Amino acid sequence: MEIHSPAGILPTIPDDLTVPQFIFNFAHNTRPLRSQEIPWLIEDETGRKIFETEVRERTTALANGLWSKYALAEDDVVLLFSRNHVDYPIAIWAVHTLGGVISGANPDFSSNELLYQIEATKARLLIVHPEALETALSAAREANIPLNRIITFNRTGTHSNTSPEASQFATIDEVVEQGQRIPIGFKEHKLGKGEAKTKLAFLSFSSGTTGKPKAVAIPHYAPITNVIQLAVHHRVNQDYCPKEDQRFRAGDVAIGLLPLYHIYGLVINLHFMLYSAMSLVIIPKFNLLGTLDSIVRHRISHLVLVPPHIVLLCKHPAVKNYALHKYVRFVMSGAAPLSHEVNQQLFDLLPDAHIGQAYGMTETCTAVTMFPITSKRGASGSAGQLMPGCIARVVKQDGSLAGYNEPGELVIYTPSVATCYANNEKATKETFINGWIVTGDEVKIDRNGEVWVLDRLKEIMKVRGFQVAPAELEGCLLDHADVSNACVVGIPDDYSGEIPIAYIVLTAKAAERIKADPTGKASEETKKSIIKHVADNKVKYKHLAGGVEFVDVIPTSPSGKLLRRVLRERAREMHKQRESRIGHGTRMKAKL
Repeated sequence: MEIHSPAGILPTIPDDLTVPQFIFNFAHNTRPLRSQEIPWLIEDETGRKIFETEVRERTTALANGLWSKYALAEDDVVLLFSRNHVDYPIAIWAVHTLGGVISGANPDFSSNELLYQIEATKARLLIVHPEALETALSAAREANIPLNRIITFNRTGTHSNTSPEASQFATIDEVVEQGQRIPIGFKEHKLGKGEAKTKLAFLSFSSGTTGKPKAVAIPHYAPITNVIQLAVHHRVNQDYCPKEDQRFRAGDVAIGLLPLYHIYGLVINLHFMLYSAMSLVIIPKFNLLGTLDSIVRHRISHLVLVPPHIVLLCKHPAVKNYALHKYVRFVMSGAAPLSHEVNQQLFDLLPDAHIGQAYGMTETCTAVTMFPITSKRGASGSAGQLMPGCIARVVKQDGSLAGYNEPGELVIYTPSVATCYANNEKATKETFINGWIVTGDEVKIDRNGEVWVLDRLKEIMKVRGFQVAPAELEGCLLDHADVSNACVVGIPDDYSGEIPIAYIVLTAKAAERIKADPTGKASEETKKSIIKHVADNKVKYKHLAGGVEFVDVIPTSPSGKLLRRVLRERAREMHKQRESRIGHGTRMKAKL
């Protein structure tokens, strides 16, 4: 059967607006009025508040500077390679104003990972955080991007001193100043009726089973739709209960901790919070003690987090020194499931807050489920109920539709859907089917409309909320001189959700070397070398935190396909035995 959202009817979505036109000018009964006293952005370290007038003026000036200095044109791709920064959203909206496309990249990427994204998107301009400049320069040279097409975000606060190398590049401030000095020369990009459904706004990357991340083509209509879905679901700007109990109120303060290059941070943490007339405290990088200080210093009421953040909130001894319950009224967890145990601990930590989970994908331009507005507490372990406008099918192995409480693969329809995987017709046909998204997640839906995520059916791992493709790591491993064959699987982890472990078939030469060493030293050194090889070539969350195991052969099907499930079951059994030996307290102490 098909299951529809219980959260109400989705209103008409504007299909002729760009994202900045929507965020700056769109008035709607789901959108609260923002008084002039409510800042849009707050810089965490300095406390600087940025109000609407400055946001608008800075966006226009940056657009004018990009147009005049770099001749940025319609459909040009600008790659943002940076941690969170108060000018990050300004850069997004300025590029969109010119009709350009934004692709956000993880600032912890290695040079080859960044190079892949530059080449896949055909980026014409890079905007880079100074801390990531060395990597950006290496990738830009490989991609034959002129170095005069690199702009740096400004350093702030205690990190305001720039290196001699960074000082050679134009900064956002300098481009803004140029845009302010000269007359407005560009024409704001405007869309015709229905064009927002096809006009590209973002190329956001999602991992695939083939190993190479895929560029998800997201039109302007998708994030706009998801913001309105969220507003309807949460009854924003409605007097549905006493003011003090309403989930979102004008003037509330949200934490801006999630990376803005990630779809969760981009749509929910940034655009939805601003749409709801809230202030967003921009925090460049997570540090628990620093985050706790920020919550108190800025009186942050809304925490939008991922499970690793919440695990630390629930288990770190320093948390008891902060009266979080005085400030925090809302906690949302997404990007990966949160365990029942941690859910209960969070409920105990913040007994009066609205707390729950959500589920979504880059391909659905974020949330398709959310914990309901009818209760302060989402059901422990549930991903919530379908968002307005969403329809779900749960498909069993035989292809038939499951009923209530029957497991199967989630296939979802949402009006916030992306259009395709750019330049990847095969993957697009496998995932985007007649307006529906094949998620690769096993779920069940109960009679209350609660969606319960049971397992991953695809091979993708979820590590700290990020997708990790086993095939990508296997390709990297095969570049190591001692590796003949490899298979990577995920094992459960309290902190990260999953961590990768590699099963390795050694080359004959390496196997003989290890066999000839009765001390075991050669085996350990080889494992360390393999782990280091991945660490040197991949971003941190892709490292082999689960370790390396040597095997004689990788199990395969008669057609030659890796039987990953066999090794995953072996890994999980090994993990259970290891856990029983170590004990829970020791594990968490090691994490902290």
